[in-house]
Amino acid sequence: MDLESMKSCIRRLLVALDFLRSECRIIRTDLQLKNLLLPAPDATKLSSFEDRAVSAPSSRKVLKDRTIYTSPLFPPGKGLPLVSDFGEARFGDEEHNEDIMPNAYRAPEVIFKMKWDYKVDIWNVAMVAWDIVSSHTLFNGRNPDGIFDDRVHLAELVALLGPPPPEFRERSHLKSIAADIKGEDKEGFLRWLRAALQWLPEDRPTATEL
Repeated sequence: MDLESMKSCIRRLLVALDFLRSECRIIRTDLQLKNLLLPAPDATKLSSFEDRAVSAPSSRKVLKDRTIYTSPLFPPGKGLPLVSDFGEARFGDEEHNEDIMPNAYRAPEVIFKMKWDYKVDIWNVAMVAWDIVSSHTLFNGRNPDGIFDDRVHLAELVALLGPPPPEFRERSHLKSIAADIKGEDKEGFLRWLRAALQWLPEDRPTATEL
């Protein structure tokens, strides 16, 4: 799909999300291409599709217990997409930090197990818009063994967006992964750790400053 066609689809999607947020207090959480339904073509195209299935059946492989068919291309209909499959939707007036979204679609706050809200849907809209116009995924997140890895995903995020801002790093749950650390003033230790763990070497304090 070209950019002009994509724009009308995304506008429709944004209108739907605004309705879900303002009227229903619903966070969709699972926007992806397979959850967007396009209208069926008109009856004429459906009839010719049926005729082709009779006159030129699709390739098939007959096995002992089943037959596997090659899926023919279905003619797309004209119109805007409809949002479907609300199985992963959440109520927006509740507090959330659980895992949501398909792996490569996850927003940074979800990856870091931070609190999230309606804005995760905005992240998903951008991902869907990219998938509509590009044949390449924006993020892959898979390691050399083909297994999805949050560390690879985060590296891709940083490569595209740059390092996270200080405000985001302050919100991230560094303390959640430090739950097994014993002793007083854990917050002070985490502040010290954040000061030393800087992306740029020149931003790190000297030994004396630490």
